[in-house]
Amino acid sequence: MDETPAKPGPLAGLLVADFSRVLAGPYCTMILGDLGAEVIKVEGPGGDDTRHWVPPVHEGVSTYYLSINRNKRSIQLNLKDDADRAAAHELARRADILVENFKPGGLRQFGLDYHSVRAANPALIYASITGFGSGGGAHLPGYDLIVEAMSGLMSLQGDADGPPYRAGIAIFDVMSGLQATIGVLAALEHRNRTGEGQLVEVNLMATALAGMVNQTGAFASAGVVPHRMGNAHPSLFPYEPLPTADGDLVIAAGNNVQFQNLCAVLGSPGLATDERFATNSGRTANRDQLRPLLIERLSQHSAAEWFDKLIAVGVPCGPINSVAGGVEFAERIGLRPVIEAGTGLAAVPGIRNPLTFSATEARYDLPPPAPDEHGDEIRAWLAADPDQAS
Repeated sequence: MDETPAKPGPLAGLLVADFSRVLAGPYCTMILGDLGAEVIKVEGPGGDDTRHWVPPVHEGVSTYYLSINRNKRSIQLNLKDDADRAAAHELARRADILVENFKPGGLRQFGLDYHSVRAANPALIYASITGFGSGGGAHLPGYDLIVEAMSGLMSLQGDADGPPYRAGIAIFDVMSGLQATIGVLAALEHRNRTGEGQLVEVNLMATALAGMVNQTGAFASAGVVPHRMGNAHPSLFPYEPLPTADGDLVIAAGNNVQFQNLCAVLGSPGLATDERFATNSGRTANRDQLRPLLIERLSQHSAAEWFDKLIAVGVPCGPINSVAGGVEFAERIGLRPVIEAGTGLAAVPGIRNPLTFSATEARYDLPPPAPDEHGDEIRAWLAADPDQAS
């Protein structure tokens, strides 16, 4: 076992006041915690909503909650209570970063909105995550599923002649958490240069439109309204699952060389010189003619056999795994996807932060906290003279 002391994370020494709950905000603050920041998770009297989102559970605790709350300390504060509100104000005054995802203006009544907090802490980086921004959409509820519907994402998912579908995860919550993290890091660099904090705002709707990249770009640039195509790609072929002798294999031939190599391995090199299929635009336009020709060849071997053969010549492809299969494959290729947050009996298994650094590293010191697990400790620290508190 490697006993080398862990290197401090790149954000070591920074204090994050986490006034967020559910997914987008807690995902952002978990990343900051993984990278070394000290994160204090502020929960209301009922605790984070995701504590109650079950099943599944790990040792009686929601795995949804566990998946986005490691490397944090928890304190429960009732912001309607004078003493608790004063503690929240002191935490915001001492923090380097504050993250919140209340409804727009929701913290103003407690004096914890950006402009109020900035008066006492002008160097603070204040990240606010909302559903539809703080303008004309401020009154709209910010749920990922609603944004998937209203942004147009659901209109792109599902069979061409079937109903629209949501994504298998709360994709825009996750993406908004990532965007908020990027914004916080950019604001930190600005503060390093100027000493000034600032307000960073991100909303799920804007994140959705930016995150659909080529699909929203097609509309913005060419007036093209994308539509559901099942697993097909509007601009590439083959770029979808295709059946083999024992199951589907996803093949993503993104250029002419890859397609030529695919055809050679399939034993049909003539397809690559057929004028209908020699270029990507031709393959895309004539996909209905090309697809059965590829399927005919693929039916001669299993997905696993084709995977080995095609990867050997540089054709991107892969089987459709279950989540378990995906984690097991990552383990086989040395990515070590599963970590334990904390030590001993309190350790909680989770998925590794995907970032690696040559000079620092992510940490997994603290398991996701129980409600108010560190409340007494944090209250004592907040009550102490900040010049003497450790």
